[in-house]
Amino acid sequence: MTTEISRRGALAGIAATSVAATSVAVAARAAVPATDAAALLDRFAWRLLEIGPERATALGVDSGAHAGLRRKLEDRSPAGVAAQRAFLRGALAELARLPRTGLDPTTLTSLAVAESAFRTALDGMALPYGVATIGDWRNTPYGVIQNVGSWLDVPQLLDGDQPVRDAADAEAYLARLAAMPAQLDGETARIRMAREQGLVPPAFLLDKTIAGMTRTIADAAKADGALVGPLARKVAAIPGRWVDRAQGIARSAIVPALERQLTELRAERAVASDAPGLGVRPHGPEWYAWGLRAGTTTRRSAADIHAFGRARLAELQARMDPILRGQGLTEGSVADRATALQHRPGIGFPDGDEGRRQIVAYMQGRIDAIRPRLGQVFRRLTRGNLEIRRMPLAQEPGAPAAYGGPGSIDGRVPGKVWVNLGDPSIHNRVTIPDLLFHEGIPGHVWQGEYAQQLPLIRSILAFNAYSEGWALYAEQLADELGIYADDPAGQLGYLMGLAWRAVRLIVDTGIHAMGWSRDKALAEFVAATGLPRSNAESEIDRYCAWPGQACGYEIGHAEIVAQRDRARAALGARFDLRDFNQTVVDGGNVPLDVLAGNVSRYIGGGNA
Repeated sequence: MTTEISRRGALAGIAATSVAATSVAVAARAAVPATDAAALLDRFAWRLLEIGPERATALGVDSGAHAGLRRKLEDRSPAGVAAQRAFLRGALAELARLPRTGLDPTTLTSLAVAESAFRTALDGMALPYGVATIGDWRNTPYGVIQNVGSWLDVPQLLDGDQPVRDAADAEAYLARLAAMPAQLDGETARIRMAREQGLVPPAFLLDKTIAGMTRTIADAAKADGALVGPLARKVAAIPGRWVDRAQGIARSAIVPALERQLTELRAERAVASDAPGLGVRPHGPEWYAWGLRAGTTTRRSAADIHAFGRARLAELQARMDPILRGQGLTEGSVADRATALQHRPGIGFPDGDEGRRQIVAYMQGRIDAIRPRLGQVFRRLTRGNLEIRRMPLAQEPGAPAAYGGPGSIDGRVPGKVWVNLGDPSIHNRVTIPDLLFHEGIPGHVWQGEYAQQLPLIRSILAFNAYSEGWALYAEQLADELGIYADDPAGQLGYLMGLAWRAVRLIVDTGIHAMGWSRDKALAEFVAATGLPRSNAESEIDRYCAWPGQACGYEIGHAEIVAQRDRARAALGARFDLRDFNQTVVDGGNVPLDVLAGNVSRYIGGGNA
C-alpha cells in the first residue's frame, strides 16, 4: 500500500512539475522591453525563489503576496531539475537579447552576475549526475551524502530560519514538514539513477551518512527532536495541537521516506569502494573540471592550482616560524610546533557542556573586540546582526568547525555562525579568532548584509570564490587592524588558517585529479597543518563530497589582494583602503572577472 501511494504521488509530482517546466519555458520567451533590465532581474529573482523557496525564508521575503513560499520546499526530483534547466535556457536567451547601452554600472554588474551564474549552472546540469546549484556553493556529484541532503537541510531550516509568530506560521511549519517526504523521494530517485550509471560515493562517506540518517530516523518523531523540537519551542504561546500534528506527519510520512532513502544508501554501500576521488568514477574528470570552474569562477587547471597551493603553503609557514620561535618552540616542523602550542595549558577548553559554553563565550568576545575597529577599513558600516548557534546534532559528524551567513533582509532574523560543538577539542584560543572573523564579522555575515542592499537577485546568487575569498580577506583585515597585537597565539592561528586553505588547493586537486588515496590526503593535510586528526578527517571527507569547492577560498583571496595591489599602484597617494574595501563589498558577490571590472571602475573614478 505504501509503495503504491508513493508511486502515485511521485507520478503526480512529475506530471505537475513537467507542466511547470513548460510554463517556465514559455514565460522565459516572453518579450521584455530593452530598457527594463531591473524588472527582468526582479522577475528572475522571484522565479529563483519559487524554485528554491527555502532561500525566500532565509532572506525573510516569504511574506505578503509571497507568503506561500514559506510552506514549500525545493523540488529535488529529476523533473525538478528539468524545470530548472528550462528556466535557465529561457533566462539566458532573454539576457542575450537585452541591450546594455545606457545602463548604470550596478545594473551592468547584476546582469553579468546573473549571466555567469545561469551559464555555469546550466553547464553543470548538462552533466549526467550530481547537484549543480544556481548561485550556491554546494555543488556535488552526490545528491545525498554526509553533508548534503534534505535530511540535514530541513531540520536546520526549521530550527534556524523558519519563523513561527502566529497560527499561520505554525501551519506553514507543518506544511513544510509535509513537503519533506516528496523532497526526500526526489533525491532518492536521483541518487538511484546515478548508481545505475555507476556513480557511487566513497564507502567511508556512505558510512557516515548511513550512521547519521539512522540517528535522524530514530529522532524524527520525538517531541524534542530535530524536526518537531523547533516547533515545540516556537509555539509555546500559540494555542493548538501543533506538536501532536507534527509528530503525526513525522511518523506517518517523513520516517518512511527517510527509510526509503536509507535503503538506497545501503544499496550504494554494498557496491562502494574506498577510492575518494572523481578520477576513477564515470565522467569524473569532466565533472571535476566543472567543479573547479564553479568553485573558483576561473578556468585554472588542477595542475596550476596544485602548484599555487604548494608555493603559498611554503610562504605562510615561513611567516609562522618566527611566531613559534617567539613562544619558545624551536624544534620540529612548523606544523608540529603549532600543534604543541595548542596543547599548552590555557589554550584549550574543558570537555563537555562547560567547555561548549566557554567556547561560545570566547567566540562572542572576539566579535565584540573587532566591531569598534571596522570604521578604519570601511567607509560605510553595516549592522553586523549576528548570533552564534550550535549546529544541529545530526549535522556535526560530517560538518566543518563552523560556517556562517547573513540573516533576513529585514533584520528580524539575525545572521548566524553555526559552530560544530560535537567535539569541543577541535576549538581553542589559537584557532577560534580567525574562524569568527571569517564566518561572522567582517566575513560572511558582514559581507552578506551589504549584498542584501542590492537588487534581490544579488542576495540570491553567490559565487564561492568571491564569498570565501572575501572571508579570508576579512581575516587579513583583522590582522591589519591590530587585533593580534597582544595575541601571538591568535595571530599564529590566523596564519594557520591561511595555510589550511593553501593545503586545500593541494589536497582537493590531489584527490580528484592525481589519484590520491584518503590516507595520503590525510597525511598531507595533518603534516602541513598540525590540525587534530578528527578535524582533518572531516575536512578531507568534505573535499570528497564537494569536489572543487575548497579551491575557491585561497584563489578568491589571492585575487582580492591582487586587485588591491593593482589599485594601490594605479592610485598612489590617492589610494584609501576604506574606498577599496567599500568597492569590493558594495559591488556584491561576483565572479572574479566581474570583480576586476568593478575595481577598474573604482580606479577610473567610477562606481562599482
